[in-house]
Amino acid sequence: MLAAGQKTGAGMRDHLKGLVLTTIGVLLVVPDSLFVRLIEAEPMVTAFWRALTAGLFVLLAVLALRGLQDFRAVMRSGKPGLIYTVLMGTTAPGFVLAVENTSVANVVFIFASMPVFAAIFGRLVLAEPIRLRMVLTMAAVLFGLGVIVAGSTTSEIASWKGDLWALYVSVAFAAALTAVRKGKAISMIPAIPVAYIGAAIGIGLFVSPAEAFAAQWPLFLGHGAFIGAASCLLALGPRYISASEVSLLILLESVLAPILVWAVIGENPGHWALIGGAIVVGALAISNLYAARQAA
Repeated sequence: MLAAGQKTGAGMRDHLKGLVLTTIGVLLVVPDSLFVRLIEAEPMVTAFWRALTAGLFVLLAVLALRGLQDFRAVMRSGKPGLIYTVLMGTTAPGFVLAVENTSVANVVFIFASMPVFAAIFGRLVLAEPIRLRMVLTMAAVLFGLGVIVAGSTTSEIASWKGDLWALYVSVAFAAALTAVRKGKAISMIPAIPVAYIGAAIGIGLFVSPAEAFAAQWPLFLGHGAFIGAASCLLALGPRYISASEVSLLILLESVLAPILVWAVIGENPGHWALIGGAIVVGALAISNLYAARQAA
């Protein structure tokens, strides 16, 4: 009985740890769009420093805590590690291009559709069944995305070009997470700095980032630190809680990021973005709450 009680207590502590780590990770992601708005530089210059500083932050953390052993494990992971690294690298410029070309609300509401694409990739790659709950959720989310994109044609701060970049990042993240689950025995955290620093090197071949950094280095370093810390926490926290709980917590960004940008720089997302976003976030919230209740 004592052993069972100790095990239950340990499980509760792990669950609380997962909730705390994931929540903090999501909250650190919330200012990401605001940083992109505040930094006055070409989009690819912003993408360069975002990727480089975040990559270096995670690299130092991994070396300090784990040394080189986890890097060797990722290198031996084969195709899943390679796919994850490449996709994560492409999301670095993709996110900045999305925020630069459409409203922050559009970007984060489109990002909220990630679980839908994750379910599709899970079916294609891992042969996981797609239940009726997920089919209904997909239909509602796709309708909500349609409302957001349609509204972009009538908004001065939104554009379908940025919406497409946001959609690409959502699909790429979902595919990257599927690669993680395919090679779930191996921690992919060391692949994050490889992806980000690799992306920065590629972008650096085409831009001159030094001048902008000299003028705005606190913003660039702060941006990278937030993203680096969030990347680590969002890779650790979900190991201790269910997928439905992770999805619900990630929806916090979709709600808080537009509010933060609206409060700081007065960017009104427009009624179509709010309506479409409410459909997307509402459908996912109901779906995940139902899944959590079924699992309880």
